[in-house]
Amino acid sequence: MMALRRIDPVGLLVLPAVLYLGLVYGLPLLNLLARALVVDGVPSLAGFVKFFSDPFDWIVIGNTLRIAVLVTLLSLAIGFPTALALARARGAAQALILVAIILPLSVGVVVKAFAWQIVLRRDGVVSQALVALGLWDEPQRLLFTEAGLVIGAANVFVPFMILPIYSVVKLIDPRLGEAAATLGAAPAYRFFRVFLPLALPGIVSGIAFVFSMAVSMYVVPNLLIGDRFQTLATLTGRSFLLMRNEQLGSTTAVVLLVLAVSVVVASSALSRRFGGQS
Repeated sequence: MMALRRIDPVGLLVLPAVLYLGLVYGLPLLNLLARALVVDGVPSLAGFVKFFSDPFDWIVIGNTLRIAVLVTLLSLAIGFPTALALARARGAAQALILVAIILPLSVGVVVKAFAWQIVLRRDGVVSQALVALGLWDEPQRLLFTEAGLVIGAANVFVPFMILPIYSVVKLIDPRLGEAAATLGAAPAYRFFRVFLPLALPGIVSGIAFVFSMAVSMYVVPNLLIGDRFQTLATLTGRSFLLMRNEQLGSTTAVVLLVLAVSVVVASSALSRRFGGQS
């Protein structure tokens, strides 16, 4: 009875979310983990030993991490200045930028990927623009290349980089820069020693969001680069849907889950550290 009285009633508000996630996410996840750890009805790590013994699977892991890192860096390069502009904008300009960022989220990933198929082909807008700028001598095809995949995926995930950075940057008092300037700090010094440390929690959160989604994307690689380029997510899908190899699919899914969770845990630790310093 005393223990029940000590429970904060506000904490009970999370109970529906906990029950929902436990049923639709936790139980399937445990089932997947059990399949990866059971071989021929016996608990075993043989599936993981076989997976990590195959050089092709290391290539798949390398493909997954390389594409996720490149998509994250491109999203950061586009999203960081956009978040600064959004935080500094006022009135109609800020509303217009927000609509431009949020509205594409209402469009499905499949629709975006098919649209990028048109943009990235040999006679697409990107190829024609690069030829017009003199960077290419003749039109080239970006579709079914790693560069095309990175460009298309960054378009899908860049709002998830902008919004976390914006939520932190908008809280930074702009008078801090002015105060540093009155003390003789140069613009570069003010940016790297005053502004950037305060914005780091948002940057870390944005990187965690985009990397976690990029490392596990399935539809975009299938439509923009095809089956000849395998990532952990596409290999998981092929294992379950085409190869009917549940052992391999469960193993790759667990490896993918460990990678994504590691990034989220590391980013949370970094975010708390930078947040505490700020």
